[in-house]
Amino acid sequence: MKAVQIKKYSKKIETEVVEIPIPEISDHEVLVKVKVAAVNHLEILNITGSVKLIQDYEMPLTIGNELTGVISEVGKLVSGFKKGDAIYTRLPLEKIGAFAEFVAVDAKAIWHLPKNLDFVTGAAAPLTGLTAYQGLHEELNAKAGQTVFIPGGSGSFGQMAVPIAKAMGLNVIVSGNPSSREQILAAGATQYIDYTKENYWEILKGVDFVIDTLGAAEFDRELSIIKPGGRLLSLRTGPNKQFAKDHGFPKWKQLLFALAGAKFDRKAKKHGVAYRFIFVRSDGSQLEEISKIIEENNIIPAVDPTEFTLNQVNEALRLVASGHPKGKVVIKVSE
Repeated sequence: MKAVQIKKYSKKIETEVVEIPIPEISDHEVLVKVKVAAVNHLEILNITGSVKLIQDYEMPLTIGNELTGVISEVGKLVSGFKKGDAIYTRLPLEKIGAFAEFVAVDAKAIWHLPKNLDFVTGAAAPLTGLTAYQGLHEELNAKAGQTVFIPGGSGSFGQMAVPIAKAMGLNVIVSGNPSSREQILAAGATQYIDYTKENYWEILKGVDFVIDTLGAAEFDRELSIIKPGGRLLSLRTGPNKQFAKDHGFPKWKQLLFALAGAKFDRKAKKHGVAYRFIFVRSDGSQLEEISKIIEENNIIPAVDPTEFTLNQVNEALRLVASGHPKGKVVIKVSE
């Protein structure tokens, strides 16, 4: 089968299409014929080795983290899935490889494709959906009636996070570009701040939580609007000691992360705020809950109109690296 691989970590965003055997499955896995794979910034981090302290991979590595596909083989101990089922998944962290014609995946990491999504739009949902779900439920421990602010939340993450937060009974405030205003308000946001006209840090104060999608340059402004006892969760700024402890990393690695995140932890503590960083994991049971929200709210993630094949993965990666796609970038692997 065709697969997209790297032979070593490299600052150069360059992959190679190779022929490798179709993987064999264990009793707990299913073999999936990949239909569509999504291209994320995470793939670039995997290629450059930027997250190897969190997850280091053996080489050569087949890259790709999320996909839609059809089950073509079922392990002996798998229940709830059968041959021919359409599924979507964020692949387990330790066993990625969505950029391939087939993938063997633990059945606990998959769920049935939501009824209102096709293979293309479905590929854009699992990673952002799980990030929002795990962030709100686990990292923030958010409760109904509390307020969460998502700066830069008009993109693919916000499309999933807003309805998930709304389903939890949260008040959701988003800042973003003017063209996404109506879509995000329709998804359940209670307030939308057009960043081209207003500065959120001059408008908001005393929010319970901020989910940062913008990175370290925005950290101080985000802290300034959170009430004491609140939390700031970042998808971009970087891991800290708490992240290492939560993931059960060895002491030496906890020390490294403590040093890396010390500046952000100090700033947060000064404001009486807890800082968290998230690196999303696979979870089929959470995808089941996310699927209900997707179907009930008819959420259809935006997908960039440019069509790519496996042979064009490098072009797709460059589009993601440019930071200007018009929705999730996807690769059509098979018809």
